[in-house]
Amino acid sequence: MSDIRIGVIINGATGRMGTTQHMANLLAIAAEGGLPLANGDRLIPELMLVGRDAGRTSALAAAHGNQRWTTSLEEALAGPDQIFMDCAATGDRPRRVRQAIAAGKHIHIEKPTAPTVDEAMDLARLAERAGVRHGVIQDKLFLPGFAKLLSVSRSGFFGRILSVKVDAGSWIFDGTEQDCQRPSWNYRKSEGGGLALDMMAHWRYMIDRLAAPITDVCALMNTAIPERVDESGKRYTVDAEDTNYALLKLQGGAVGMITNSWATRPRRDDTMVVQIDGTQGSAAAGRFRCFTQSAADTPEGFIAAARPGGVDLMAHWKEVPDSQESRNPFRQCWEAFLRHVGEDAPYLPTLVEGAKAVQLADLAYRSATEQRWMTVPELKL
Repeated sequence: MSDIRIGVIINGATGRMGTTQHMANLLAIAAEGGLPLANGDRLIPELMLVGRDAGRTSALAAAHGNQRWTTSLEEALAGPDQIFMDCAATGDRPRRVRQAIAAGKHIHIEKPTAPTVDEAMDLARLAERAGVRHGVIQDKLFLPGFAKLLSVSRSGFFGRILSVKVDAGSWIFDGTEQDCQRPSWNYRKSEGGGLALDMMAHWRYMIDRLAAPITDVCALMNTAIPERVDESGKRYTVDAEDTNYALLKLQGGAVGMITNSWATRPRRDDTMVVQIDGTQGSAAAGRFRCFTQSAADTPEGFIAAARPGGVDLMAHWKEVPDSQESRNPFRQCWEAFLRHVGEDAPYLPTLVEGAKAVQLADLAYRSATEQRWMTVPELKL
């Protein structure tokens, strides 16, 4: 048994995602002595933090054990580190990933992998030809509630799946009286903004795996809040959608519906809820909890609910218990990719899967523009 050190470049380290989701979880793995591999070796990540602002980047590095840092991506890519993580703004991601592939780095990046499906598939093919490992972060199915929902689905609980409903979003302040919770580039098309491009990446892999692959999409989009205040206090015009609705057709005949908005005040258990209905039962899950209702436990609700107090529609659902200790979803993504690099373990969310996510967003945009259903073609290297 031996310790194997592996360098990881985090580009965009000073952003929220870079700091809290990637740096923090990799440092936690290192602090525990590294990731155990099947042969008994331990893989220990060593970080190179890359940020645009020298002051912020150096302060972040110093505050977390004097990590290595630089403001030059070129300098980082010229070094010996083996893995490149990009979690900076989406718009320029393809160029950065191409640089990393040319430098021989394994690629593990945030979604969306590119602004368009053609660029996303180009990155996947480049990485494949270069012989580097490649993947995209797909964290939502590692959240406790959705992990339980996936387990319920795989057990055959639903029987024949009839429908999948996604209801997600919250109110994002415009910055006038309360700070906007999302960066201003999220609302600028030229910088990779847009709710569909951001969140269709999640809905694609979640629906594909929780229910069935998506075959067709019909979408409607809107910009509910047309003007916002940016980080410097300046007003700007929003040119990206903040509300997205989509109807889906799935393999096997099930249908799907997505209601997703940054301009809604949710009245439900969570800001992100997925419900699956099937002939033998239904389940509804948020990020942390999952509830099921079997066919045998289904109350008569059509007539009873038509009168006040006639039936408690919440009473016949059973919570799925915790089966194991929950760990941070991003940590689980990193552990899987590190094993993929360190011992050739299987890894599902490759850059092709990342391209599928971009594909659904791309087709949703086309559907909204052309006002028609769009078929989802198979993507191949």
